[in-house]
Amino acid sequence: MNRKNALAAGVAAALALGSVTMVATQSTAAPRPTAAAGASAGQPGAGFKAMTADARGEAIRTAGRNAAATARELGLGPDERLVAKDVLIDADGSRHVRYDRTYRGLPVIGGDLVVHFAEDGTITGSDLAHQGAVRIVGTTPKLTAADASAKAVKHAKHVKKAKASSKDSALVVYAVGKIPVLAYRSTVTGEGENGPASREAVIVDASSGAALDQYELHQSVTGTGNGVTVGQVSIETTQTAGGYTLTDAAHGGTIVYDSYNSPQSNPRQNARPFSKTTNSWGNGTSSSRESAAVDASYGLAKTWDYYKDSFNRSGIRNDGRGARAYVHVDNSLVNAFYDDNCFCMYFGDGSSQNGNTPVTAVDVAGHEMSHGVTAATANLTYSGESGGLNEATSDIFGTMVEFYANNAGDPGDYYIGEKLNMSGGSLRRMDNPAADGRSLSCWNSGAGSVDVHLSSGIGNHFFYLAAEGTGAKTIGGRSHTGTTCNNDTFAGIGKDKAAAVWYRALTTYMTSTTNYAGARTATLQAAADLYGANSQERYLLSKAWAAVSVGTALPDPGTGTPTPSPSTPTPSPSTPPSGNALTNGSFEQGTSGWTQSDSIITNSSLQAARDGSWYAWMMGYGADAIESLSQSNVAVPSTGTPKLTFWLKVSTQESGSTAYDTLKVNVNGATLATYSNADASSGYVQKTVDLSAHRGQTVKLEFTGTEDTYLSTIFLLDGITIG
Repeated sequence: MNRKNALAAGVAAALALGSVTMVATQSTAAPRPTAAAGASAGQPGAGFKAMTADARGEAIRTAGRNAAATARELGLGPDERLVAKDVLIDADGSRHVRYDRTYRGLPVIGGDLVVHFAEDGTITGSDLAHQGAVRIVGTTPKLTAADASAKAVKHAKHVKKAKASSKDSALVVYAVGKIPVLAYRSTVTGEGENGPASREAVIVDASSGAALDQYELHQSVTGTGNGVTVGQVSIETTQTAGGYTLTDAAHGGTIVYDSYNSPQSNPRQNARPFSKTTNSWGNGTSSSRESAAVDASYGLAKTWDYYKDSFNRSGIRNDGRGARAYVHVDNSLVNAFYDDNCFCMYFGDGSSQNGNTPVTAVDVAGHEMSHGVTAATANLTYSGESGGLNEATSDIFGTMVEFYANNAGDPGDYYIGEKLNMSGGSLRRMDNPAADGRSLSCWNSGAGSVDVHLSSGIGNHFFYLAAEGTGAKTIGGRSHTGTTCNNDTFAGIGKDKAAAVWYRALTTYMTSTTNYAGARTATLQAAADLYGANSQERYLLSKAWAAVSVGTALPDPGTGTPTPSPSTPTPSPSTPPSGNALTNGSFEQGTSGWTQSDSIITNSSLQAARDGSWYAWMMGYGADAIESLSQSNVAVPSTGTPKLTFWLKVSTQESGSTAYDTLKVNVNGATLATYSNADASSGYVQKTVDLSAHRGQTVKLEFTGTEDTYLSTIFLLDGITIG
């Protein structure tokens, strides 16, 4: 069974019994049973059951015992292993098992996946960051670790005066692109936004040393603070023989440390826990080192409680363990960040730019802790569009924590870091991200190329519109504007429902490589799970996505889309076609207008577009595979000699004139042209297909690719037009 068919067939692993059952499904992510059509009540906890730490641990161990069988039935290769990372159980008993992947013992970047099981162990779908099996030529690199570190230093763009030694580079398989490659993941250190010890990950090809990806390792909120923000509050502490410590036993044993201005390169260097003989902490100003610790302790506790009360999640990793927090890190550090390597959070003291105010506001604490939740679930890669989604997720839940805390001194709103005394009033705004003159409010084809803190604006804007709808509002005493990118107007579904959808999408359907189009798919599926496939909630979410230029709105389930009358005559050659002109033939609007069987439309730097940044990458697996890219309701001109014109580049490992791997051009199911590995070219070549037989008709245009078991052929498409 080839990997495409294996994925389509699906697997079933009865987690409790360890048995495996095959069932037939139509896709790798077949919709699971949804809430009743039109249902709006929703399900508590984003649909998930509460689990004790022991129950969760046993569920993960059971998933691990079934991992080998699951990998075989998914069609993964003999050199691949699945490592169970998390298990979520729905109220109806369905399970969602998240796996990481290794190849011959090497971590696979972009190899994570989620397998969805019904209560009886039958699979209902799967979501894979990389479709199908991982295959690479070998695991012996041409470059040494020292070579890779040297290349990484040259490629680093987020830090200056970069440094890296051989021990800072490790072999991995990089499967974020269409074709997995052997690579090194290198950690370089230098001067950057996070100070003189900023870190950056650089992925380089283990053969050529070419840069494949790079991103900052400290996922941070940068800006300035505005003093102690929470006022007089109750915090959880622990009594000891000599007094009290800032150890929060009610929230997994979270401990707040005084870093004593240890450098960013080692924030724990001088650190020690806060302790004293009395149980009264801080004085409400930064003159007391305890005051910032009160802010951090309060914010982290409220974040824990929000996730627990809203989603039955117990801590960052859902295992009941609290993380460590360090305040007073470095000197003049206007920053806060989460580090998954040490499972801890760091908070700076601010600088003279903001009156030396600690960066410890409630939404900042919620933002940083939420980076940990993302790392423990979808683990969205911190670059490109997935990096923007990573930041947006932290902004979304940091904002929800602020609403949940309901602190009189910091009422909930959709401004990020508004208590940090920013010159512009906040770090970011979710209702109008572009108000800062830099962030993106609307998706465009270059969204994956800007800083993740700026591209997060797309996700933030979507969430605000989904929650609050359009129009001007005053929330938390602050002015909010619900403007859209398409001038649409609509109501929101409420922030709690919107957050439940985002959390379920993050934990159940998103993977490390999810982009904005994928986030739309994930949230619409999550909304169907919670509120019904024909619910107003799902419909309004689709309108919110369309309002930030991601996809189009679904038909209104209240009115529906009229079905054409059976008596409507079929257009004849003399009747103007009823369809639309070909949409987005340049692919610069991403997937808009197209239906794809896989992640075909891309702006990956591993191949080149003919024009712009986006193109369609079909095939290239070097194994049995089938792909399709189509657009329906396309109007063929009714006069002249209509033609389909497109640019095609064919790269192949095959030799000779025999057609082993093919790309067919189909119109209404009939093949009009076929190209193959025998048409290999060094660059893009313009192709033309006569559409005279379809003059004046409305048609479905489809490109279908087929690849055999041996050697790969890549077909790149760009600049598709009909005229």
